[in-house]
Amino acid sequence: MNPKGSRESLARALEKVGYLVDEGLATALFLARAIGQPLLLEGEPGVGKTTAAKAMAAVLGGPLIRLQCYEGVSASEALYEWNYAHQLLAIRAGESSGGAMAATDLFTEDYLLDRPLLRAVRHRGPEPAVLLIDEIDRADDEFEALLFEFLGEKSVTVPELGTFRTELDPVVILTSNRSRELHDALKRRCLYHWIEFPSVERAARIVRCNVVGAADRLVGAATAFVAETRELDLDKSPGVAEIIDWVGALHALGVTALDRDETLATLGAVAKTPDDLIEIRRALDRGEIGAAFGGPAA
Repeated sequence: MNPKGSRESLARALEKVGYLVDEGLATALFLARAIGQPLLLEGEPGVGKTTAAKAMAAVLGGPLIRLQCYEGVSASEALYEWNYAHQLLAIRAGESSGGAMAATDLFTEDYLLDRPLLRAVRHRGPEPAVLLIDEIDRADDEFEALLFEFLGEKSVTVPELGTFRTELDPVVILTSNRSRELHDALKRRCLYHWIEFPSVERAARIVRCNVVGAADRLVGAATAFVAETRELDLDKSPGVAEIIDWVGALHALGVTALDRDETLATLGAVAKTPDDLIEIRRALDRGEIGAAFGGPAA
């Protein structure tokens, strides 16, 4: 994609790879590419934050580099580490030949292992890499500080070798489910966009793009049913990802029209806790949901 293109052309390109965006998200993704600023995407689980980075990589033609965050993720997993096994072999080889290796001989690029951030910095193209820092809210507060140099300056410093800077800026996308508040210093270094859960009509369009061949009637009914369940008091409200999985499962079973029996048989694609399964079944029995296939008596 030409960075001098438009957000409309980006939206069309993303749709071709099966990712539908509204104007707000198209603008945010376009600017992340055009001005080279990291983009922080927040929203409920399952609304397509991670998929946005995958779709951008598919459109741009560069590699997707992913850093999956979790509690306790370390600098060596994010930035770089030294190949200690090869360093040890080099030391032993030097000793066997009667020589001694200096520290400067051991801490060279030959022994440097690139992890996601350094890999993104050292990527030379021809197309830009897309760096996905996924679920940053799962990492510790201290880990965020490790990202500041990279997010602000697109560089990574290795004390033994110096500072590596990008020649071709990656597209950097961070995602968060807001399980905790992120540090202001991180937010200041990023563009920001909140991804809303789409309307029933838009969600149906997204599902059709991802489950090719599924009956339109099935897609419409399943999308409407999930919208109804989101009004219930659930532990984990289903998102677009769950609708796609559910319609995919129903389509694989040969279902073309949603009914109560097929819904109950495949409910595990929508509800992810025992309490949610019970709540959805009770709501069906009470007639609170199920209008998409004629109510509980259908």
